[in-house]
Amino acid sequence: MPNTALITGASAGIGRAFAKYHASKGGDMIVTARRAEELDALKAEIEAEHNVTVTTIAHDLGGVEGARGLYAKVKETGQQIDILINNAGFGGHGEFLDRNLDDDIAMIDLNVKSLITLCHLIGKDMVAQGGGKILNVSSTAAYMPGPLQATYFATKAYVSSFSQALAEELKDKKVTVTALEPGYVETEFAARANLEGVNLVKGGGATPASAAKYGYDAMRRAELRAINDGKLRFMLNWLVPFMPRWSVLKMVRGMQTK
Repeated sequence: MPNTALITGASAGIGRAFAKYHASKGGDMIVTARRAEELDALKAEIEAEHNVTVTTIAHDLGGVEGARGLYAKVKETGQQIDILINNAGFGGHGEFLDRNLDDDIAMIDLNVKSLITLCHLIGKDMVAQGGGKILNVSSTAAYMPGPLQATYFATKAYVSSFSQALAEELKDKKVTVTALEPGYVETEFAARANLEGVNLVKGGGATPASAAKYGYDAMRRAELRAINDGKLRFMLNWLVPFMPRWSVLKMVRGMQTK
């Protein structure tokens, strides 16, 4: 079965774990991120351990034009993409009016615009080739508004909503779409988002490997949404929807407060 994956944000964290897990399944891949050295190191490690081929593309994915540029580079390789893993994204802590507006717009560009552009371009290719699988990395943040991370939470709500709608549109075309919605994962995300010291991360989180495996396996099963933590899954599906909205906002703000 064709098994070539395109994995974005693959230089570290969950993206790197996706690449290693996909390789363990015998899959070739194209990995992309901005940091060429980390991609080259990942390629060397994976190809030494598995009988697969890793193609690296160092590229700034942000925005529609960034995604179009990546797609052009992928087409130049001549490889057919059977699995698209949209993992690239970032967050940012602080009250919205105190944050740099350009940073939040860049967050929307990467977390939303790049993702939907790749889904559109590669999704069309998948339909033409007779099938494929798309895994969009969202977050448990998709289930509620996020005071002190307002833009990030909103981007993930978009990703989860979009992924489910796209899954319905493509299900008769043999293309599946899954949204991975992990809780907190121990990666460099927290440091980049200035989340160190907030209540959300104090208790630790899942490993990148466990989150990637959970999402990848859910994608293989063509699940719509996948939350890797059972307690969070119960809370978000059966408790939060019935809580007063102001209570939810207060709870989330408390989680985000340093």
